[in-house]
Amino acid sequence: MKGAQEAHSSSAYRAWALFILVVVYTFNFIDRQIVGILAVPIKEDLALSDTELSLMGGLAFALFYTFLGVPIAMLADRKSRVWIMTVALAVWSAMTALCGLAQNFTQLFFARLGVGVGEAGGVAPAYSLISDYFPSHQRARALSIYSFGIPIGSATGILLGGVLTSYLDWRAAFLIVGLAGLALAPILRLTLRDPVRGAYDAERREAPAKIGEVVRTLSAKRSFWLLSLGASASSMMGYGVIFWLPSFFVRSFGADLPDFFSWMPRALIPANAGPVLYASYFYGSILLLGGVAGIWIGGVLADRFGQARKSAYALIPAAAFAFTIPFFAGGVLTHSLAAAFILFMIPTALSLVWLGPIISAIQHLVPANMRATASAIFLFVNNLIGIGLGNLAIGSLSDLMVARFGDESLRYAILSGAFFYVIAAVLFVLAARLLEKEWNG
Repeated sequence: MKGAQEAHSSSAYRAWALFILVVVYTFNFIDRQIVGILAVPIKEDLALSDTELSLMGGLAFALFYTFLGVPIAMLADRKSRVWIMTVALAVWSAMTALCGLAQNFTQLFFARLGVGVGEAGGVAPAYSLISDYFPSHQRARALSIYSFGIPIGSATGILLGGVLTSYLDWRAAFLIVGLAGLALAPILRLTLRDPVRGAYDAERREAPAKIGEVVRTLSAKRSFWLLSLGASASSMMGYGVIFWLPSFFVRSFGADLPDFFSWMPRALIPANAGPVLYASYFYGSILLLGGVAGIWIGGVLADRFGQARKSAYALIPAAAFAFTIPFFAGGVLTHSLAAAFILFMIPTALSLVWLGPIISAIQHLVPANMRATASAIFLFVNNLIGIGLGNLAIGSLSDLMVARFGDESLRYAILSGAFFYVIAAVLFVLAARLLEKEWNG
């Protein structure tokens, strides 16, 4: 208990705790998203269709990731969250390495299932830890900083995937990032401590809540379900875009990509560099720059305006999604690679503004002893729909449009998905009207 109390009183330790959690979340998304850039060589090597790629990259991961998240989070509300995250990190890293040994679609599908099993224990416990490390008026920013792991990990996964595939092959890429995650697991366990639950909350509840109590609490709060479904709609597009845009850039801009990077030192481009490597540099840069900026802006705005009006936690993301759509449509439809870079960077930032405000709002809708479980239920809804259906919807649409659009089918399949941003914005506006009344404190 003494060590946990010291964790709260030391700003240096809280900074370290947040840093190590960001690093772990970065690995979470490296292992989750590296398959997006590797989809190009995997498709060629294993002779897969776009639908099979989307099943492997989306549904295979989402099945156990979503269904195991709730029972693991219930355990995190009772036991050491640090131990749970350590085991989760080791499992998903080991399964990522096993992806590199797959010889066919079935083996790769089940290896990705294993990655989902491990990652089921990686996020909800971290949300709970951060909410106990930081007071209410700092939580949106702290959770935004934690969410930096999404663009950093996604960009790193795409960049590493492209580079390692160019120098070695896609199997080596899986093996290397998986083994690196295994090396991180003992550092997490030895340097991070569980803080006191609810230390910064006016109402302290030490006893862990039962699942029935959590469900009853959430059932009475319509804002929770509107926020969850709104996040799910945006995630259908978000995960689908992260998975499919590298393939889109290769298919639609492959011939132009080398000229775009003609300024880059030749030492960074191997002699046998193909469009996959250039696409990884291109989209990785968009994700890193746009993603970090958007997430930080969302957290800062929520902490600034949310103290006076709780509705701001939902209205800020809703406005961001409304502005996302025209820029995104312009990026998909342009045939200029330079224009595409700018047009995709802006909606990448705007589409990730929601993370800090919405995740923070979820933490404030329930008492401290329910946070991990409530977060897991939120993630269950968000990821089952977002990951499970987003990749598949775009991939299936692309296959259906091949007869009409040929190699450009993916362009129009991605464009069709922008409608999900409209749905997300509407649901967040509806949730904003309820947050003031349903806020827990």
